[in-house]
Amino acid sequence: MTALAFDVVVIGGGGSGLAAAIEAQAHGASVLLLEKNDALGGSTAWSIGSVTSSGTPHQQRVGIDDNSEDHWADMPGFAGDLADRDNHDLRRILCQDIPDTFQWLLDSGVRFMGPMPEPPHRVPRMHNVLPNSRSFIYHLSRRARDAGVDIRTGHCLTQLLLHEGRVTGVEVRHASGVQRITARRGVVLAAGDFTNSPELKARFMGPQEAKVEAVNVTATGDGQRAAEALGGRILNGDLALGPEIRFMAPTHETLMRRLPPWRWLAVFMAWAIDHVPGVVLRPFIMKFLTTALAPSTTLFDLGAILVNQRGERLGNECDRPALRLPDQPDKVGYIVLDQSLVQQFSAWPNFVSTAPGIAYAYVDDYRRNRPDVYTQAPTLDALAQRLKMDPTALRHSAQSGGVRALQSGPFVALGPVRSVFVHNEGGLKVNAHHHVLDAADAPIAGLYAAGSTGQGGLLLKGHGHHLAWAFVSGRRAGRFAAQGL
Repeated sequence: MTALAFDVVVIGGGGSGLAAAIEAQAHGASVLLLEKNDALGGSTAWSIGSVTSSGTPHQQRVGIDDNSEDHWADMPGFAGDLADRDNHDLRRILCQDIPDTFQWLLDSGVRFMGPMPEPPHRVPRMHNVLPNSRSFIYHLSRRARDAGVDIRTGHCLTQLLLHEGRVTGVEVRHASGVQRITARRGVVLAAGDFTNSPELKARFMGPQEAKVEAVNVTATGDGQRAAEALGGRILNGDLALGPEIRFMAPTHETLMRRLPPWRWLAVFMAWAIDHVPGVVLRPFIMKFLTTALAPSTTLFDLGAILVNQRGERLGNECDRPALRLPDQPDKVGYIVLDQSLVQQFSAWPNFVSTAPGIAYAYVDDYRRNRPDVYTQAPTLDALAQRLKMDPTALRHSAQSGGVRALQSGPFVALGPVRSVFVHNEGGLKVNAHHHVLDAADAPIAGLYAAGSTGQGGLLLKGHGHHLAWAFVSGRRAGRFAAQGL
C-alpha cells in the first residue's frame, strides 16, 4: 500500500476535528482528516446544536451589551460545588475566543436563532443552530474540502506512532487492512468522549455506570486510550451528563432532522421565529421537541411511576432510576401517569420535556407527535394488555408508588424510555497550546487534543459550552499543530 504523509493528521470528523482541519490547512499545512464512521458528524451531529457566546451579532441586534470577562465569571455558577475542579485557564481561552469563533461559524454558512436566556448567565448567550445540528457538519465539511483537506471515512485509530519521543504519525484500520500514516508536524486527537466505553466508564465511574449506553454509540474514547499509552492523563473522568432517562428515538427521522441544512432555509426559519405567531409555529417545533429528549424528573416528584416491561417498579423513582434501567428486560422502562398527573402535565409549569430556550412539551404533544411512545387506556389492566405487561404486577406497582398511589384513569404510559450518557467531561490534560501532557506535565511532542478528547479539566456545564469548546479548541489545536507550536 502506498505510504501516506501529511503535515497534520486529524483524528475525528465531528465539530472539533473539522475545525482543526480547516484551521491547519489555512495555516499552510497539508491535512488529512480521518473518521472511523462511514459519515462525518460525531457527537456534534447528535447534539441539540446550542453554542453559547458573548459579543455576537445576535446579541447586538437586540441591544445586549456583553463581554468575555462576564461570560468567564458566570460559568462557575453552572459548576456549583465542582467549581474548584475547573481549569480556569482553559475557561478563559474558551470565553475569549468564542466570539471570534462564532463569527467564523457564521462566515462558514451556519445560522442561529437567539440569543436565549439561561441563568446563571447574567444575559442571554445561548444560540441554537438552524435548522438542526447537521448544519455544522454540512457547512464545515464543505469548507474543509474547498480548502483542500483530504477527508477519509471508515478509518479507525489503532495507535499513535512515536519516534525519539515525538508523535510522528498514526496507525489506522480500514476496510483494506492496517495502514501507517506519517504526520510531519503533528497529530490532533478530536475523537470525542468515552461515553460508550465500558472499560473507561468502569474505571472512572463504576461498574453499574459501565452498563449504561451512550447517545453516540461510537464515542468509545479512542483518542484518550491512544494518548494514555504514551503517558497522557484523563481528567474529570468521573463527571458526566447522565446517566439520564430519555425517550427512545423515533424509528424514522422526524421532519426537523430531515430538513436540509441549506443557508436560505435557516435564514427563513430565523425570520419565521421572529415574525410568525407562536400558535402557528408551535406544532412544527413540537415535532423536534418530542424526539429523544429527557423526561422531566418532576414527573416522578409528583407521583409518576417507572416500570419495566413486566409492569414491575424499578424502585424509588426519585433515587437515580437511570442506573437501574440497564438491568431490566431489554434495558427499557415506561413512565405511568394517572388522570390527575396527565392534567398536571398538560400546562405550565409542569412539562414532560424541554429544549432550553425553544419550547416545552406536554402530555398532549406526545399524544399527537409520538404515538410510538404514547399509550392510553381506561384502566390499568387495559394499559397492561396494550403494553404486554402482567396486569397484576402493574396494579401492584400503581398502588405502591413512591410519592402516592396512582388513582383514577384513564392512564397514560410514556415509553419505552432508556438510560443513556449524553456526554462526559473526561478529557486529556492539555496546556494552553492544546499539547497533550504526560505524567510529568511535559508536552508530548507532536500530539494535540481538542473538543471532548482534549477537555483538560475544563467544566462545561450549561447548554452550548461543549460545542463552543469543540470549535474553539479545534481551531486552536489545528493552528498550533500547523505551526509546530
